[in-house]
Amino acid sequence: MLIKQINECISFLNKKGIAGPEIGIVLGTGLGKLVDSINIIAEVPYEDIPYFPVATVEFHSGKLIYGEIEGKRVLAMNGRFHYYEGYNMREITFPIRVMKALGVQNLLLSNAAGCMDLSWNKGDLMLIDDHINLLPDNPLFGRNVEELGPRFPDMSRPYSPKLNEQLKSIAASEQITLHEGVYVAVGGPNLETRAEYRFLRNAGADAVGMSTVPEVIVANHMKLPCAAVSVLTDVCDPDNLEEIDIDDIIAVAGKAEEKLVVLFRALIKQLE
Repeated sequence: MLIKQINECISFLNKKGIAGPEIGIVLGTGLGKLVDSINIIAEVPYEDIPYFPVATVEFHSGKLIYGEIEGKRVLAMNGRFHYYEGYNMREITFPIRVMKALGVQNLLLSNAAGCMDLSWNKGDLMLIDDHINLLPDNPLFGRNVEELGPRFPDMSRPYSPKLNEQLKSIAASEQITLHEGVYVAVGGPNLETRAEYRFLRNAGADAVGMSTVPEVIVANHMKLPCAAVSVLTDVCDPDNLEEIDIDDIIAVAGKAEEKLVVLFRALIKQLE
């Protein structure tokens, strides 16, 4: 069934002029400016694409965008899906399956996240080196589709060491602060309590969010190299915790995104 759905989706997208993308991109909350760098060839609203969920978060635009950046063909999700929207993990990660089947060779992801390392600053970027999955479901749960990947995929290096090294080198040359740390994914949509921030920090996480991990699990299942960067939009200090303003989070993400665009554009230019 899943293979059939993927093939139907590919056939539909091919008819829309989407074929042979080299790089897949997933843009997180408040992080849509990279689209301005794309020489757009085709864009399709999610609601028109067979088997795609529809983004329900108001600051996610919900379009699949195909075009070129730095001479490379890219396929970008401008808006992603979340577990808290009511979708199951297979629905959330279906677009990543489609990207891989279309020919994507590398996957770049971004997200907005809360910062739990109090030595870092709001508006900084964090390169994800590893993650902790506290989501209550898994995209690989249920019968495995052997054509897509193994029953028990290895997750010892979920984020490509090669891509991460390239991003760190680019950040150094561009004088962009790029921390490296562990991302923890939780279900949401509520923000965390003081006790939960302490628990997550003690568990070894540096940043917390509600996305990314399902896509990365599926990418590893299909042996699709990926890299992810978090924009740290708020400081999660349990001893001095302030009430969260979502508009402020979106504003911080938008301002910090300029640095993210520089990193991703330079990396795309370097990719074979």
